[in-house]
Amino acid sequence: MKNTLLLFLILNFIGYSQNTTINKLQQQLNSETDPTKQLEIISDMVDIAFNQDMRKALKFSKLGVQLSEKVENKTWQPKFYEMQGRMHANLLQLDSAIIFFNKALKGYEDINNQKGKATTLFKLSWVDKKHGNLDAALQKDLSALKIMEALDDKQGICSGLTRVSEDLTRQNRLNEALEYAQKAIKIAEDNQLTSEKFYVNFNAGNVAMAKNNYTQSLNYYKKSLTIAQEQNLGLPTESDVTNAIGNAYKRLGKYEEAIKSYKMCLALAKKANYPNATNTVIANLGEVNMLLGNYKTALNYQLETVNLQEKNNDVSNLIENYNHVSTIYNKLGNYKEALNFKQKAYTLRDSIASIESDAKMSELLTQYETNKKEETIVIQQTKISQQRLIQTLSFGLVALLLGLLIFGFISYRNRSKTNKLLAEKNAKIELLLKEVHHRVKNNLEVVSSLLSLQSAQIDDLNTKETMLENQNRVNSIGIVHQKLYQGEKLGAIEMKDYVLNLSENILDSLNAEKKINLILAMNKLDLDIDTAIPLGLIINELLTNTVKYAFPDNKNGTITIKMEKQTNDVLHLEVTDNGIGKTNVTQGTGFGSQLISLLTLQLNGSMTEKNKNGTSFIFKFNLKATT
Repeated sequence: MKNTLLLFLILNFIGYSQNTTINKLQQQLNSETDPTKQLEIISDMVDIAFNQDMRKALKFSKLGVQLSEKVENKTWQPKFYEMQGRMHANLLQLDSAIIFFNKALKGYEDINNQKGKATTLFKLSWVDKKHGNLDAALQKDLSALKIMEALDDKQGICSGLTRVSEDLTRQNRLNEALEYAQKAIKIAEDNQLTSEKFYVNFNAGNVAMAKNNYTQSLNYYKKSLTIAQEQNLGLPTESDVTNAIGNAYKRLGKYEEAIKSYKMCLALAKKANYPNATNTVIANLGEVNMLLGNYKTALNYQLETVNLQEKNNDVSNLIENYNHVSTIYNKLGNYKEALNFKQKAYTLRDSIASIESDAKMSELLTQYETNKKEETIVIQQTKISQQRLIQTLSFGLVALLLGLLIFGFISYRNRSKTNKLLAEKNAKIELLLKEVHHRVKNNLEVVSSLLSLQSAQIDDLNTKETMLENQNRVNSIGIVHQKLYQGEKLGAIEMKDYVLNLSENILDSLNAEKKINLILAMNKLDLDIDTAIPLGLIINELLTNTVKYAFPDNKNGTITIKMEKQTNDVLHLEVTDNGIGKTNVTQGTGFGSQLISLLTLQLNGSMTEKNKNGTSFIFKFNLKATT
């Protein structure tokens, strides 16, 4: 009881002090006029909120993305893309995380920020591990490690070695994992890398755990917790290591100590809005109750964990949890369900831990080690070959160049005049088109603002709601023009990125971000503006009405948007919810259903509605083939 009260007081004190700091930064942001300084303040707000509340950190990250895009700050744009991707990843919104990490990669490449590219690759590798793609994860970690070695970034090298060690641990290659972990510890100690000491010790604890050395792993984890608290690494980090301490106690057979650690972890994770840790520790509470013989309690914990992991496509520990559920059902005498979950475990194990995957991991690691050893030899041989080649060809080149120089000068002078004129015309046309889209987007923002101002003067709720719907319709068109002037292709819109931004704006305007779990089941798809705008308006109407009518009494729900080109001429769109199952598009004034029908006809399409376990709207559009 005393420990629980102490933890409650500590968490509330931390939350109060961090909220005070964020409020001060918010005041600075409101009074600051320089966009670059505003972005710096928002970045600080993200860092502080990350240690306290993941959803609040996501909100600030989105603010940074919006401002950096608006002022076209190419330095800060990829940083905030990476921040927003990190928050999505920790909230287990893995599809959204991948989108923003890929945006960050491209942004860093455009400004030649190699370190930013490496840190983003580390984070993409983490998502691959969540999806069970271990060979892809190792490949990204090794690529990032190579970049850090080229930069001679000791902290980055240390982080890379730790992550490769983690990859090898997941493949049960424990001797190699321990070797990489010890390299990381040595670099951290030799270079006084205070910020890395936590991670190298935490990873060493994981390796020791995998090698069944539970006492050693417990010592590493306790040391990690002390470092995390001394360096104020935040509630998410403390929840991760507290969960690990519970695991060590569990393996040592000290179940009561394990339960205390798990409950402390759960309190920290909930305080931080950190679902990754929440899901993990619920599974551990299920396992330790199973070991204590509390099978009914254990089953509730384990089924909750399995459902969450399946829902988020998180397969990182799903095999183990399937096996636990099977064991519990067997103990409870439900042999049919025990067999069902055992089969699920076998099927998933075969899909992500095959011999070919292990061979691929070995090949990648061997390539990395071999390349490091051979680089020096290759460089020496290349220098010698170049010197000989230069001596042999120099005389011939001089004569050849003299002849080519005369001919080339005449051709160049004529061609350069023509190319210069064409380049100037093309540049002017492209700039003019971008400026047109920019101005259209700004004008639509003015319209949206006028609707907002007029709405503020209206007391009638129905009229106010209609004004908000019209504002969202205007915004859906404005986002298209924003993507056109910011993108590289002036004639095409990348629909997955567009639908994500559109959906987030709609959920934000309806205060439904926490209530609705949005799933985008679509790959990258480029469409022309004449197709993108009607599709955006259709999705706007469906999403708005679904949020308003499919989940009464403020219930939580899931909305899935699927879009794919089945052929060059046929586009498939499907919007599905798990709500009350009634037709929701016809609710309200009826204008939304009329608009959807008109836009569907405009795109030569058809719509089918199904009501089973919710509502599904299925569209097929016959598009003209493009060349």
